Amino acid sequence: MARSSYYFTSESVSEGHPDKVCDRISDEIVDLVYKEAKKTGTDPRAIRVAAETMATTNRVIIAGEVRVPPSLIKKNTHGEDVINPSRFKSAAKRAIKAIGYEQDGFNWNTAKIDVLLHFQSAHIAQGVDKASDNQGAEGAGDQGIMFGFACRETPDLMPAPIYYAHKILETLATARKAGEGDVARLGPDAKSQVTVHYVNGKPDAVTRIVLSTQHMDASWDSKKVRSVVEPYVREALSDIRIAEDCVWYVNPTGAFVIGGPDGDAGLTGRKIIVDTYGGAAPHGGGAFSGKDTTKVDRSAAYAARYLAKNVVAAKLADRCTIQLSYAIGVAQPLSIYVDTHGTGAVDEALIEKSLGDVMDLSPTGIRSHLDLNKPIYAKTAAYGHFGRKPGRDGSFSWEKTDLIKALKDAVKARQLEAA
Repeated sequence: MARSSYYFTSESVSEGHPDKVCDRISDEIVDLVYKEAKKTGTDPRAIRVAAETMATTNRVIIAGEVRVPPSLIKKNTHGEDVINPSRFKSAAKRAIKAIGYEQDGFNWNTAKIDVLLHFQSAHIAQGVDKASDNQGAEGAGDQGIMFGFACRETPDLMPAPIYYAHKILETLATARKAGEGDVARLGPDAKSQVTVHYVNGKPDAVTRIVLSTQHMDASWDSKKVRSVVEPYVREALSDIRIAEDCVWYVNPTGAFVIGGPDGDAGLTGRKIIVDTYGGAAPHGGGAFSGKDTTKVDRSAAYAARYLAKNVVAAKLADRCTIQLSYAIGVAQPLSIYVDTHGTGAVDEALIEKSLGDVMDLSPTGIRSHLDLNKPIYAKTAAYGHFGRKPGRDGSFSWEKTDLIKALKDAVKARQLEAA
């Protein structure tokens, strides 16, 4: 039996955190390649990107493998086709500038950027381009397991701790970029952590708040930083009670002036729990950023969230975890698992069977159903890939709840079939 009263904590990091800077650059590269595909008439289904970024003091290194439109290719001195680095460098600079880094130790205009991208391995391509099970146009880009989760704790059907941890940092970032008073003197780098007390299985109050944020004025101490950020933190937590005895830790180590990649090296894919459910649900292990959507690390995790959210929205359960598993070069998932944590209105096996009835879970099917072959990924790089509002540009399509009727009908049909 699930515990009814407990404390649970999740953390988030801002877009200026070193790892998130790298995630953003990697996703800007994904977007660049999709934009170029559209511009040049290249089939976006043929795009392949696996871009990894490392950042340190005024230095960015971008590596990985790609298949890109001709406009991103040039001839080297030997007459061979190679990746043209100039457009990728520009994408990285745009990302750094948008985040807000113009410091001596990390500056969008002066940072040295090395592009070490090369063409995709033919041995990987042969399995991805044509599925070995002949059940889809594409095979999965790798083996692996992916999880999706949804619950009724917040309006966006996300766990409360990660929802509010993200919200604190988003609220501060918006105010910083708008130049609001002293908050404009904060830096891009920040981390938050929120502890929620659950009573009778539901979020009741925030009992611990941790916030460390970079500030550009070296004279500020922890007390000053708290006076600047507290109104914004309270605004972000306006939908949940802050306990009277809530303990606040704001810049607990003191000064935080040197931040971002100048203070700590960053890497793509090191914040996968921040990207998903804050530890409230399992994670398959694969990162999302920098990958095109033949990589099921990304697309199948989106599909699993989409299905879990629709299961909860359809009132088939109050909590739902979905696991999908894949093999490289094979289109269809090897297994589908559903856990409704004792909250299900129908048998979990019926839901499992119904998921395949309402959505083709091959990479081709997922990309088509969620319309993923678009430059929509830079905005996913910070503040979570889930619990976001679907955009008019097609972004966050996996957050839609447009499968409610189809799921209910599929479950009913399966019930009749089993009767």
